[in-house]
Amino acid sequence: MKITFEADAAMDRRIAKVITHPAEQEHWRHMEEAIQQAEQKLVVLNAKNNRNVQISLSSIAVIESEDRMCSVRVISGEMYLLNQRLKSAEAELDPSFFLRINNQTLINKSYIKEFSSTDNARLQVVLTNELSYYVSRFYIKNFRGNLI
Repeated sequence: MKITFEADAAMDRRIAKVITHPAEQEHWRHMEEAIQQAEQKLVVLNAKNNRNVQISLSSIAVIESEDRMCSVRVISGEMYLLNQRLKSAEAELDPSFFLRINNQTLINKSYIKEFSSTDNARLQVVLTNELSYYVSRFYIKNFRGNLI
């Protein structure tokens, strides 16, 4: 798909206008999600040098609870710390990108490679970086509702 940009000084700065062919209307939601996710950043702590770093939300694969903090794993494998509980991190993140799969884990939906049923009525999710996680029974309905 070819992308062109046009400027209109009469528009509000907080609004972006995307014009497509009517046949592409089914992809509008995906385009909106991609644009919104590209803008957002998260400030995390690099434990190796104790410095705060801004990372793009689109690069985050998994956020896991670690007591009063969270570990943030980006898709390239690097790990960071987030000085928040998982519940407050989940409240700040856009639910159209991140999905809670159990009491300890949020995953980025765009990195889900495959999932399958396992024992004890749980689902196993494999991400594109080949890490796997389990969806607990409590979150299965929400998981299926968001992906199917």
